[in-house]
Amino acid sequence: MAPTGSDGGRAADAQRRAQRGLTRFLMRDMRGLRRLIIPSRLEASVPEWIEAVRALVEQYGSASASLAADYYEAERVAALVTGRFTVPLVGPPPEEQVGNSLRWATKDIWERDPDDPATTEAQRQPLEVRLVQAEKKSEAVAQKLVTDQGRGTVREAVHQDRAAVGYARAAALGACAFCKLMATRGLTYKSAGSAGRDVNSKFTGDASVVKFHDNCHCQIVPVFKGQRFELSDHAREWERLYRDYAAPYPGDQLNRFRQALADHGHMPVL
Repeated sequence: MAPTGSDGGRAADAQRRAQRGLTRFLMRDMRGLRRLIIPSRLEASVPEWIEAVRALVEQYGSASASLAADYYEAERVAALVTGRFTVPLVGPPPEEQVGNSLRWATKDIWERDPDDPATTEAQRQPLEVRLVQAEKKSEAVAQKLVTDQGRGTVREAVHQDRAAVGYARAAALGACAFCKLMATRGLTYKSAGSAGRDVNSKFTGDASVVKFHDNCHCQIVPVFKGQRFELSDHAREWERLYRDYAAPYPGDQLNRFRQALADHGHMPVL
């Protein structure tokens, strides 16, 4: 009998640590590129910086996808799956997506008329402050672009692998309320056929698993035929808190869930 699938356990934790380790190296190299932005030559230097960051995203994204492929293959073996399968590596995001994301992250560094009502408080700050904020936003954008490549590799493998039935979201104990809520959704089947005739179609599709924010380190856990999926103990507790304290309040569920997590010691200390 195949071992039970879960959002918890050593394999999911090890994958999260590996991807976070990759992020640390990415951040180191991102900070090294900061020198390319020359305050006196923003119009010329920012595009050059964007191209350099795009190359970093491609390099580290490839490493993220490779880590994810190794993880998927190991999980497949652990699930006692027979038959061969080659994990398809997801490629880098489109250049336009990377460029647009980085231009958004740096939008506040450009000079604006301080008397213009449309100018925000962030845009009124001294240039050195705006550059620091842009750097933080850019690092968060790059982290998501890179980590999404690994997460996308696992998701695409599940879609193509006949032995896979679906996937779940694995959130760390220190994750935000949104990520913890997404993790309580449990197993998302890749199709109605894999879910089974008696399972409602709401358990299929991507919506509850693949929504990620900047600086999110959640991972995707594959589940294979013959495996029974169970939420980890901590995800079951998050599910209980949501059911008891948030579910009855449409429109305010995430805020109430966040408060319930804090009241019961499930939010990180800031």
